[in-house]
Amino acid sequence: MRAAIARFERALGEISARVFNREQDGRRPAMAVAYSGGLDSGVLLQLAWDYAQPRGIALHALHVHHGLSPHADAWLAHCATTARALGADFDMRRVTVDAAGGDGIEGAARRVRYAALGAMCREHGIPLLLTAHHEDDQAETVLLQLLRGSGIAGLSGMDSANHAPDLLGDATTLMARPILTLGRAMLQEIAGQRQLVHVEDPSNQDPRHARNALRAQVMPVLESHFPGFAGRFARSAQHAQAAQQLLVDLATQDLAECMEQGEIAGGSAIRLDRLREMHVARGDNMLRYWFGSRGMRMPSTAWLGELRSQLLNAKADAQLLVRHADCDLHRHRNRIVMTPRHPLPDPERDVEAEAAAFTWSGQDCLPFADFGGVLHFTPSGQGVDAAWLRGQALKLQSRSGGWRLKLAANRSTRSLKYHYQAADIPAWERSRLPLVVCGKDLLFAAGLGLDCKFLSAAPGPRIALRWQADPQ
Repeated sequence: MRAAIARFERALGEISARVFNREQDGRRPAMAVAYSGGLDSGVLLQLAWDYAQPRGIALHALHVHHGLSPHADAWLAHCATTARALGADFDMRRVTVDAAGGDGIEGAARRVRYAALGAMCREHGIPLLLTAHHEDDQAETVLLQLLRGSGIAGLSGMDSANHAPDLLGDATTLMARPILTLGRAMLQEIAGQRQLVHVEDPSNQDPRHARNALRAQVMPVLESHFPGFAGRFARSAQHAQAAQQLLVDLATQDLAECMEQGEIAGGSAIRLDRLREMHVARGDNMLRYWFGSRGMRMPSTAWLGELRSQLLNAKADAQLLVRHADCDLHRHRNRIVMTPRHPLPDPERDVEAEAAAFTWSGQDCLPFADFGGVLHFTPSGQGVDAAWLRGQALKLQSRSGGWRLKLAANRSTRSLKYHYQAADIPAWERSRLPLVVCGKDLLFAAGLGLDCKFLSAAPGPRIALRWQADPQ
């Protein structure tokens, strides 16, 4: 037991050094335990208290009341009494679990639980949140990921500490697992030696949940034939974590070499010729890293294979679109461009009926929410006569076929398609660039400019038009 506690203290010491070695602005350092009242979090709370007290660290016990069990109120009372008897500050949140999101009741409860824990940490100024995941949990995680056919990232299991902004709601709180190297049997031994009282959640015995089925039916069989297997699974997870870090380092280098500088039509882009030169596995590794770095959900191997097939085999002039749950992928002039996911344009829409009629009365700008942007009117030496513009009945409308534009007196009148191509404006972006029409004439095309026949040479103020799309 002493060796196990020493491992815990060493792990928590390494973790807390990442948080508390910075200037504290005179504040007492603080950490929190996600405390459910069960055996695991009860032992963690006791060990954390033993660690925090001699080091002057304030300890908080944070409880989330899901309301899913008829015992939830009793668990809350137990947690509050135990934490306060120990001397830890206690706080709790009541949450509502909505299982309609598609992840089931477990997934929904997990989301709201971590969101509540993150909110309490921010409210109390706590930079370090401890959770009671242990060695058996790590083994279960690795086995579940293996059964799902996961790659190296999934088989890495849980990190000893990481930031989880999607779960906690911020990128500053560090979530740590200092008992990740301790097995459940050791936790039970510590609880017995310290005479710790804990609650039991009956839902943990429900075999309909995959993790419970593994814990109750599969893990005991593995332990009977392969004693100590959980520790070996945990070591395998550590090896996978090391391999994953190498893959991340490689993907970082590859993406830096393949990435186009700057945004292209509102999206992030990589060079297609560089992807062609890579081995399939290396290219997929880079693409996954690209998605992760942009905050997108990780694509499956099958989806990446389809993406690769379409990107590499389509004709050079094809207007390619591959849709992902979180974004759109386009091909444009030897580039793969990732943009926010937009509704597909309706080829049967009535452009005239959707047009927005307006007049200009001297405003600096006019917002057009239905078109997703703002039309700016700026004083300029090259523009339309301001007095003339005030008297015109104008329309903002989507692009339709047949419009032609002359951008300068020494240039030919050309189709909008020609101008967009010359300006390197991708096809998917053109449908979102509106036109300003005056009567039957095209006055202004967003992304291109004013028709030169409207440019004024007369004395007096002149106005230039500019379209600014809303941030995605």
